[in-house]
Amino acid sequence: MKRHIRYEPMPVKTLLNPVKAPSMPFEWSINPYRGCQHGCAFCYARATHSFLGVEADDTFQNRIFLKQNAPEALRQQLDKMSRSRKGLKGIGRIAIGTATDPYQQAEASEKLTRRCLEVLAEYSVPVSITTRSPLVLRDMDLLRELPGVSVNMSIGTLRSDVWRDFEPTTPSPDKRLETVKRLRDEGIDVNVFIAPILPYLSDNADDLHGLIEAIAECRPRSVMSSFLRLSTQEVKVWFFRTLHSKYPHLTEAYAGLYRGTAYAPDDYRAPVKHTIRRLLVQYGLLDAEMYRSSADREPANAANATSATGEQPVQQLYLF
Repeated sequence: MKRHIRYEPMPVKTLLNPVKAPSMPFEWSINPYRGCQHGCAFCYARATHSFLGVEADDTFQNRIFLKQNAPEALRQQLDKMSRSRKGLKGIGRIAIGTATDPYQQAEASEKLTRRCLEVLAEYSVPVSITTRSPLVLRDMDLLRELPGVSVNMSIGTLRSDVWRDFEPTTPSPDKRLETVKRLRDEGIDVNVFIAPILPYLSDNADDLHGLIEAIAECRPRSVMSSFLRLSTQEVKVWFFRTLHSKYPHLTEAYAGLYRGTAYAPDDYRAPVKHTIRRLLVQYGLLDAEMYRSSADREPANAANATSATGEQPVQQLYLF
């Protein structure tokens, strides 16, 4: 069945969002879109639709909010900051795509991300971009202009079945690897995020070996790995629906890992991390652990991240 994508304008007063977490390697974030056509089953940003009073189910990938005045709002903010006493010297790095992919399909025609990059280039602000799409290559001219620019490409697995089941409309892993190589060849700093690692699906030592070997051939600046995080009830419900549909035999195992928490336990993660670190050393890749956010560290109140809400039986399995 062909998806019907609904696009809606979403005017904004500001675009730059301050990031206060000291563990993050950037001070501001930009997301030109709300909702994402990629429809990744594990996307933690799915819950943001709930803030708008919109369902966080498949509506997240079928109802896309376009911040059509994003470039103008960004210019106003940067202009105001440039005229302050500190100016733009201490602005730090701006991260684009922290919630939804800035190069999702809509970007091909809307060009909101490109127009924001044009503004950032005018003000010479350092930028990092996180995406799963080769469409970032379209903006190579701007990437060359931006100071200290870096691109982070997410590639969680080379397994075609896992990719198609959990990232239904994203570009293929092979296309993303080609993009990493092309960016590197063009002199753009590029990092690879092995994310998210899906327990019992993309954490096999042989699969990780194949992925890291392929990444090494593309010569990225660094590699970071991150495990599946089911941070809110909405995210957890949607992910488990997908899991139960595609891999029902793993539902009980995932319930054991994520019962009452957003994070898999340390005793599961530790040996997988060890394997990844060993492979990174073997292939001479820089481990970007020093830049890791707190996403893989379970907060004290993580057990309260989800609560019982009277879901259907298959959902009750993992909400408690």
